[in-house]
Amino acid sequence: MTGSDAVSIITTKRDGGELSDAQIDWVVDGFTRGAVADEQMSALAMAIVWRGMTRRETARWTAAMIASGQRMDFTDLPRPTVDKHSTGGVGDKITLPLAPLVAACGAAVPQLSGRGLGHTGGTLDKLESIPGWRADLATPRMREILADPKIGAVVCAAGADLAPADKRLYALRDVTGTVESIPLIASSIMSKKIAEGTGALVLDVKVGAGAFMKDLGAARELAATMVELGKDAGVRTVALLTAMDTPLGRTAGNALEVAESVEVLAGGGPADVVALTLALAREMVALAGLDVDPADVLADGRAMDYWRAMIRAQGGDPDAPLPRARHTEALRADRDGVLTRLDAMGVGIAAWRLGAGRARQGDPVQFGAGIEMHAKPGDTVAAGEPLLTLHTDTPEAIPGAVAALADSITIEEAARPGEAALILDRIGW
Repeated sequence: MTGSDAVSIITTKRDGGELSDAQIDWVVDGFTRGAVADEQMSALAMAIVWRGMTRRETARWTAAMIASGQRMDFTDLPRPTVDKHSTGGVGDKITLPLAPLVAACGAAVPQLSGRGLGHTGGTLDKLESIPGWRADLATPRMREILADPKIGAVVCAAGADLAPADKRLYALRDVTGTVESIPLIASSIMSKKIAEGTGALVLDVKVGAGAFMKDLGAARELAATMVELGKDAGVRTVALLTAMDTPLGRTAGNALEVAESVEVLAGGGPADVVALTLALAREMVALAGLDVDPADVLADGRAMDYWRAMIRAQGGDPDAPLPRARHTEALRADRDGVLTRLDAMGVGIAAWRLGAGRARQGDPVQFGAGIEMHAKPGDTVAAGEPLLTLHTDTPEAIPGAVAALADSITIEEAARPGEAALILDRIGW
């Protein structure tokens, strides 16, 4: 085949046609090898954004992404494997207490995670705030940890040979305005999750102001697409659609969220973080075929034991002090009333500007930076009392963070609003 085939594939999709299996296999393989130029794949991605993909095309595209690299296999482990993926939100530290909790219930959790970009935090950035902790593990070491009955969970970076076509394509989509495509989002997530070799998967699809999916209908479509892709690959898959108009918990930032996660494992922590952790854990345990209530395991301290073992297994010291920002500043209520709105996007952007996130892949983050929330929607507040505390090593970032929060906080003289639903829908087995 020649470069002209790339052009015919682009024009087929541009004109609303359906790509054949052979065309999809060829273009993904050619892009991985460098035979299809970046500008050609960018043009095809834009055509997909505009024209979409059929169910068959999306499944084949995902399979081609998986075939571009190696597929891990943990079927020989003595425990059933199950993983979780979140589409990303603000204050979303759920993986941290969830992975050791599910391992303590008897499953193996091979969690390949990513780093934050923009307003959403990254699980690896959070864990790297723990002194000594390492995200990079070779597959044999992953296998040892997962097989250990006293650990059973790994949270690490994906290797370069896991769906490499997706890694290259995502970098292009990020700079060409082609991220917002349900077939491309679904295939990107599922190609990596299927390639990692898990037997079952629970998806946490965020919906709302602080999520990539703002609309419930679009989120349902994405969730259903990913569940079907999982079924195609023989991976038992369930999706929960969860609210992300307000940040999860009371912290947004790396070390701040680790500390809050440890509170959850110790039997405390914010109610919404505990509730979502248990909801996802119950789905994961059920898919793994285990007859145990994660609430009991959380309550009796076993999950904390697994957390400490998991951190040590990756070089971290669970007893070491976490990084603290050198500068803090309180943002105070300007009136008495009820906090009725705390916009997740505004909080996420503010935390990013304080140094908790990055604007480009590879940028450093401040482990101590972020936002501590002293009130959440429904709480009564008094004029002058702290609503938020901003944490940063660079105080010159404070004005930009405050500006991001300017339209994110609403205080009203009103009765407390009803408690908003955390889980909006469930799709899957």
